Amino acid sequence: MIEQEAFYNNIVAELEDGSLVLPTLPEVALQVRDVVDDPDVTAQGLAEIITTDAALSARLLKVANSALYRGRIAVESVQMAVSRLGLKMVRNLVTSLVMEQMFQATSNRLEKRLHDLWKQSTEVAAISQVLAAKQKGIKTDEAMLAGLIHNIGVLPILLKAEECPELLQDTTMLDSIIKNLHPRVGEAILKSWKFSDELVAVPAEHANLNRNSVNGPDLVDVVQVAVLQSYINTANAHDPGSLDGVPAFAKLGIDTDVSVVELDEDSEEYAEALALFSGM
Repeated sequence: MIEQEAFYNNIVAELEDGSLVLPTLPEVALQVRDVVDDPDVTAQGLAEIITTDAALSARLLKVANSALYRGRIAVESVQMAVSRLGLKMVRNLVTSLVMEQMFQATSNRLEKRLHDLWKQSTEVAAISQVLAAKQKGIKTDEAMLAGLIHNIGVLPILLKAEECPELLQDTTMLDSIIKNLHPRVGEAILKSWKFSDELVAVPAEHANLNRNSVNGPDLVDVVQVAVLQSYINTANAHDPGSLDGVPAFAKLGIDTDVSVVELDEDSEEYAEALALFSGM
């Protein structure tokens, strides 16, 4: 127990003094963000950056031609995709599409945990996209990205845990540390990435089921409900009655005992959103 407490306290200390090693966004995502922030950017200029990464280009074309975003005419080039989707949407989608690179295991000991973490993140992202599509003022691409990064704070904790083999084997204790620490670590990561305040709030606040958004619904409300819905039919599932007091459900107008994934009108949209990350 002393060793686990030392591990916890060490992360807190490094987080507070700024020495905790935080993950960085893949270079192409940083380049895309910098270009989009340039007031003189053009669709062609942004497309030229994206096309330097063949895999990313193919994925973006897949997104642009998916049922979620496609128009009457098939998109055949990255420049066409940028023109159709818009600069800011492409920025969010590119960030989402390269995010999996950060969940790659550096050792066999972390492989299953990181695989499960990414799988759960993509499920929450897909549900968030479906929920956002029903809300005014919430962009589906931002909601998808928010779903992907809601647990981003787990990554540095797992990497630090590699230095403590006994902790990796003590699943219960490690899960407890992650539960208590990942919101603070996730907030620090997104601040270091210079994400918007709305996105920074997602890892920081989504686990607080008593949170009552002032101008909701917002991205935290969406992700909070998406996380709880992702637990349905799993060991982490909440009793629907216990969720009646969670403000996020009322903000979104969602019944606590109804899963958007299981609704006929939503199941196809969920599958389409989830498919954006398949084979990546």
